[in-house]
Amino acid sequence: MLSSLDLHFFYAVATSNSLSAAAKKLNVTPPTVTQRLQTLEAKLSLKLVERDFRRSKLTTSGKKLASRCKLILDEIDLLTDELKEDQTSLAGKLTVLAPLGFGEKYIASIIGDFSIKYPNLKIKLLLSDHPDKASSPEADIIIYIGELKDSSMRRVVLAKNRRLVCASPSYLESTNKIESPELLSNHKCIALVENNEDTMQWSFKHKTSGNISNIRIKPSLVCNVADAVKLWALKDLGIIHRSEWDVRQEIESGRLQEILTDYKLPDADVVALLNDSEKDRPRRVNMFINYLKSSLKEL
Repeated sequence: MLSSLDLHFFYAVATSNSLSAAAKKLNVTPPTVTQRLQTLEAKLSLKLVERDFRRSKLTTSGKKLASRCKLILDEIDLLTDELKEDQTSLAGKLTVLAPLGFGEKYIASIIGDFSIKYPNLKIKLLLSDHPDKASSPEADIIIYIGELKDSSMRRVVLAKNRRLVCASPSYLESTNKIESPELLSNHKCIALVENNEDTMQWSFKHKTSGNISNIRIKPSLVCNVADAVKLWALKDLGIIHRSEWDVRQEIESGRLQEILTDYKLPDADVVALLNDSEKDRPRRVNMFINYLKSSLKEL
């Protein structure tokens, strides 16, 4: 009979590219992983993983077991939480995947405060410029900002967030006034590449007429890190298209200036993507979601 330890072990193997990677995740040696996998396969009389030195591939039986592991482990964790008499305590593991810039600026600090409040909880924060389930299947919560084209995951809005275009006062003083989006073709624009979005097309909706302008920029500078893009704008190198949370301080201090204020850009709410409905999620996940909402309400 399979034990919860077997399930934890095999889930680590199933979500790793190789047995060596699984060994690092489990903090054991590769031979230990190989031996334990052989023991598990012998227990089930099934081949679970086709393996070589560099990569491992799940068999049909292995895929079936992997698909059920997370569900069973989450159910065990949920039951454990419900049985705890002390409702102020949380235990277990929580994995959060967040965008690189937003994660560094906000989520890391929030998780730090949450861990102080619940010291028995083990939290892993993964930061990526392309946060999605495929790259980090172990994530309990994916924090996402921007256009969500297709997702089977449940979506919880954590904070409202608008996008805007801005540049340094020195850059704007050195050029003609930008009164319409179409004039951006005559200017230096700076692009941030993230989330596999088409970040070279900027969409504007006039607040009064409702007219839509889709402008494809030809950026003079491109980067996948938000801080670099903002730095270039502060150095008077061009116009950027950013979330308000990222440039609010610079706009309030006058170091950057919002332009095209008669137009509205598509909102980019900060959302949490989750696998299950609220009633089916472990209590630690729901409590962290509520903590995020509270912490981000002044965003």
